[in-house]
Amino acid sequence: MKYLGLAYFTPDKLAAMAPDDVKELVSQCPALDEKMRATGKVLISASLGDLDKWRTLRPGGDKTHVTDGPYTESKEVVGGLFLFEADSRDEALRIASMHPAATLGEEGGWAVELIPLDFYLAP
Repeated sequence: MKYLGLAYFTPDKLAAMAPDDVKELVSQCPALDEKMRATGKVLISASLGDLDKWRTLRPGGDKTHVTDGPYTESKEVVGGLFLFEADSRDEALRIASMHPAATLGEEGGWAVELIPLDFYLAP
């Protein structure tokens, strides 16, 4: 089965941290990402770009309206995603728990949401 992992952070919490603390926290991510990829189950893993460059497209009348910012207003924002395969829910939880957002950064409001996919279209 395929799973989508969404890695969240809380911008206000991260902004409240000292810059050196954020740098130290983020410096630990590559090793955790590599551990997760080493399972051989990860298909895609990516961090998302700066929030100020996000755009939302919504239908309205006879045209599509484009606005700035994330697609929803919430305290938590998606900062990354990963797509992977797992043979069971337990294996999916084990793999997702390797992601930095599930392991580090409690003070930054990090979290991972794990979503099973009903279908997957290969490229």
